[in-house]
Amino acid sequence: MEFKDLDPILHNELRLKIMAALDSLDDADFVYLKELTKATSGNLSVQLSNLEEAGYIKVSRSGEGRGSHTVCRITSKGTRALGDYQRALLSYFSK
Repeated sequence: MEFKDLDPILHNELRLKIMAALDSLDDADFVYLKELTKATSGNLSVQLSNLEEAGYIKVSRSGEGRGSHTVCRITSKGTRALGDYQRALLSYFSK
């Protein structure tokens, strides 16, 4: 049996939840992701930044302060990374 390496960016519960949600949606706003993942605003913001820095998501912001609106979308790189992660994880359970 050979274990494939797991992507350290995706091998985090909150980042994986975000990516799984975005993979099934055209886009999602910050409030929706916060409610879906049960994350705090601060933690969600940090993890979105990590995913954006990796090129896995695109974050669009409009407005400022309390009236701001943040929308996230998975990128093609993110879609590929998520698929690779799923296949790698399944390899841990293959006989």
